[in-house]
Amino acid sequence: MKEMTLSTFLAVFEEIFGRGLFWAMVVAAVIVTALYLFVLIRDRAVSWKKFLFAQISMPFGFVGAIWFVMAMTHSHLTDLGGPVDLIVFLLVGVGGAIGAAILVYTIESLLSPPQKPE
Repeated sequence: MKEMTLSTFLAVFEEIFGRGLFWAMVVAAVIVTALYLFVLIRDRAVSWKKFLFAQISMPFGFVGAIWFVMAMTHSHLTDLGGPVDLIVFLLVGVGGAIGAAILVYTIESLLSPPQKPE
């Protein structure tokens, strides 16, 4: 592999997760992102109470993302071999934490929209 291209990344991710699961995750990410943008535009402000609750979910997203990737790749913590592995490990966790926060904030905002002043 001499060049890193988008098609190379897609092929690797499809190989790791399977074609169906990978594209299901992509569709889910697009839907959650669209709903998050909808909520931000609709509310025109960030609810700090919901934001705090979303931040509390971040450690669960961090651990969940790492656990999910390790389960899909049949890996263990003892398989980490060097600095690049640790960087990828941490990036997966950070991505999971951010994703969990966005998901929780979006669900909270959809279930309890802000009250309009009368």
